[in-house]
Amino acid sequence: MITRRVAIFALSAAFYPILPALPASDPDLLAGLDTDNDGTVSLDEAKKAAEAMFDKLDRDHDGTLTRRELRGRLSAKEFAAADTDKDGTLSKDEYLSIVEKRLKAADTDNDGTLTRRELRSKAGRQLLLLLR
Repeated sequence: MITRRVAIFALSAAFYPILPALPASDPDLLAGLDTDNDGTVSLDEAKKAAEAMFDKLDRDHDGTLTRRELRGRLSAKEFAAADTDKDGTLSKDEYLSIVEKRLKAADTDNDGTLTRRELRSKAGRQLLLLLR
């Protein structure tokens, strides 16, 4: 007979590859993002990371992302709002637009950059889902 613990483990192992990484658990939230090593993440740095993530997520290399390719990084409502041309996919420009909006939402001091503290906020974690 299968125990509840074994069943939960089997299900979590089966769905692990499709779940996005949880960036808030990263000991250094700036790692790989702060390319000029100034202790913050600027919009340009965020967009460079987002472009690399877009290319990584675009498994069929068609230049767009479907909800499936995004693997839970956006809710259905967020996806629909971001899909400005309503074609059912996100272009790189549409994806970068979301990144910019999320960076601005996380930038509580309105200085145009994000610190570790701002990246640890709920808005910052939402941005990190698009960058990693």
